[in-house]
Amino acid sequence: MIKRAFQYLFLSVTAFVSIFPFFWMIVGATNASVDVTKGKLTFGSQLIDNVLKAVKTTNIVSGVRNSFFVAIVATVLAIFVSSLAGYGFEIFKSKGRNKVFNLLLLSMMIPFAALMIPLYRMFSELGLLNRFSAIIIPSISTAFLIFFFRQNTKSFPRELLQAARIDGLGELGIFLKIYFPTMKSTYAAAGIITFMNMWNSYMWPLIALQTNEKKTLPLIIATLNSSYTPDYGVIMVSIVIATIPSAIVFFVMQKSFVEGMTGSVKG
Repeated sequence: MIKRAFQYLFLSVTAFVSIFPFFWMIVGATNASVDVTKGKLTFGSQLIDNVLKAVKTTNIVSGVRNSFFVAIVATVLAIFVSSLAGYGFEIFKSKGRNKVFNLLLLSMMIPFAALMIPLYRMFSELGLLNRFSAIIIPSISTAFLIFFFRQNTKSFPRELLQAARIDGLGELGIFLKIYFPTMKSTYAAAGIITFMNMWNSYMWPLIALQTNEKKTLPLIIATLNSSYTPDYGVIMVSIVIATIPSAIVFFVMQKSFVEGMTGSVKG
């Protein structure tokens, strides 16, 4: 009985610590800046005013539009290219396959800080700075997604592959017509991970995007916080706006996300 009480106490404290920042964010979005500074923890009546201020005094609308464009395009390209690579690594046998794959995994150990200067110089020479392509191209193929798709492809039924080849279906046709529908849960999980990473991406867009018209939502929010007299009500409502798309994507695709992370294959 005492053990169970401690378990419930621990879970309650953990849940409170996890949920309280979100609660404070939502409450802060409904209060004026002075109330947020005072630490007011009750809902106010300034939500509409804060939204109007955010729209009128910041580039939040263009930030949302830019973030959606970058996140959606990068997600679609990343899951297609990475799934194709992961599928190839697992299905097609070759002598140096595992060595190349191990080198790919080693690249995950390189911190992004070590890649920023080479990436900046490369995109500068290509004339792609301050373009969305500078944000999208580096994310098209990542070692983690390739690894993720290869591991899930291990559970792909080889009988389907053999039957499709016997019927005369080409390798690309097998990938598009057999593999893709069967691995929908894996694609959903990879899509959620990639979308959230791109939506919340900050460091590289901060370096590559140099004009206000091109900035994504995290960059817009960061500029609000760096002003001499920040309006915390506007900041809170902007953070709420930035949180909504990721939350919707996750909760709508939650079941598929869990199935994809556990390697489930649609029968």
